Amino acid sequence: MSRRKAAPAASPDDAGDALPRERPLPAPTADRPRYHDRRDAGRVLARVLAALPLAPPVVVLALPRGGVPVALEVARALKAPLDLLLVRKIGAPWQPELAVAAVVDGDPPVTVVDDDAWGWPGVDVAWIEAQVQAELREIARRRAVYLRGRAPQALAGRSVVVVDDGIATGTTVRAALQALRGRRPARLVLAVPVAPPETVARLRVEVDDLVCPWEPQPFDAIGCFYDDFHQLADDEVIAGLDEAARWS
Repeated sequence: MSRRKAAPAASPDDAGDALPRERPLPAPTADRPRYHDRRDAGRVLARVLAALPLAPPVVVLALPRGGVPVALEVARALKAPLDLLLVRKIGAPWQPELAVAAVVDGDPPVTVVDDDAWGWPGVDVAWIEAQVQAELREIARRRAVYLRGRAPQALAGRSVVVVDDGIATGTTVRAALQALRGRRPARLVLAVPVAPPETVARLRVEVDDLVCPWEPQPFDAIGCFYDDFHQLADDEVIAGLDEAARWS
């Protein structure tokens, strides 16, 4: 169980071909204030990522559920396999939205605890370990439902692009990135459609490259920056993974 400093998190949680590179979709502006949906956001990210010198092989990792449609468009444009990065936040006993720690799937799983959380009411080693076991059961459920026995993509020596549909304060994403470093990717990239500038600055030190086309200030809930930000169902995640399997 590792420790790290992090700010508390407030979490939110029709296929189309990628457009030609010579006609990139613009990031939202005052004239285009929101992404249409997650796939629209993914196409925007894909145009920016196409300009990065990502040495093959490339693997795209989505944080489910919301990151899957975004990552699908990125994987399509990069002709890369799409896999999942399963990570679960552990909230404080009295406020579940206040991040205390995060558990990242792996062999073995990695738990990252916020240093500031030790000493908070109800937060001790025994409580953390109990929460970890509960979240590992949910990770196992999601792995079984989404991946259906499919082996995870190898990451060592590869260019790894981590994609989500947006980030608020980034505690859970930071834990995931720190865990991924232990898998020895050749290059680690974080790509998100929208995040506040202070979060982008904190996360930039965790990766080799960070792509975020839109850094609005003030920043409200992630869903405020989308026309369609419906909560994805499990079958939508499965459909996205099946679609990506056609080219990977």
